[in-house]
Amino acid sequence: MSNKLLPESLYNFNIKQFIHSALAEDKGDGDHTSLACVPASAKGKAHLLVKESGIIAGVALSLEIFKQVDKNLKVTIFIKDGTAIKKGDIVLTVEGKAQSILLAERLVLNCMQRMSGIATYTNKLVRLCKGTKTSVIDTRKTTPNVRGLEKWAVVIGGGVNHRIGLYDMILIKDNHIDYAGGIQQAIEAANKYLKAKNKKLKIEVEARNIDEVKQILAIGNVSRIMLDNFSIADIKKAVKLINHNYETEASGGITEKNIQSYAKCGVDLISVGALTHNIKSLDLSLKAI
Repeated sequence: MSNKLLPESLYNFNIKQFIHSALAEDKGDGDHTSLACVPASAKGKAHLLVKESGIIAGVALSLEIFKQVDKNLKVTIFIKDGTAIKKGDIVLTVEGKAQSILLAERLVLNCMQRMSGIATYTNKLVRLCKGTKTSVIDTRKTTPNVRGLEKWAVVIGGGVNHRIGLYDMILIKDNHIDYAGGIQQAIEAANKYLKAKNKKLKIEVEARNIDEVKQILAIGNVSRIMLDNFSIADIKKAVKLINHNYETEASGGITEKNIQSYAKCGVDLISVGALTHNIKSLDLSLKAI
């Protein structure tokens, strides 16, 4: 699989290494059930069946999993990533050595079910913001070592990736501010650090109230202001104060019930940790046919 199938910001996620590690975890010293019950010469065919409506994600990844398990497996795709699906749809078929299909089955389903759950919920929130200029973005509240898959699913669902990790953006949050001695000290130190390291990274700083928004505006030298746990009324005040001079991000306590109201306040971005950390996997099944 070429990393070009991934969003550019996720190119550092090593898909082949992930699959190798996941298969090793599952297989151990052998798939003894299949080795015991299924002749090595047996051929089979299976289809991936949708059991509930949503947005499918992980199809491209499944191709690489099947390929890495057995390059001779033949996979036929009927529904591509990002497509709306309903119960009874067939996403793909796979045929070839039966033992290979059985070895790949659970990893394919685990990945696709979780990714599809993320893409489905992301798409729901994106649709709720339709008609506004607001983009729905994810956070670092991801499962360790599979962040790349989860953030990929967000993009498939129509969302946007926030920073990928600690390395690709400076995000000055409340703890950084407190440890640094204040907002001004933190912003000045961040700019000094970037200059010394010759790095070009965006600086985002969190504001906890309108007074802190005013402090940040007086200091400047940032790219984005995060409005954390602001009420609708205060979001409107903050957006008016910022007046498009910096990107604005609403964060904290935002759900499908209130996201539309926040989006209508004119913020550029709304970050939702629940996109990746509080997701119900979509029900899919790989059945022999």
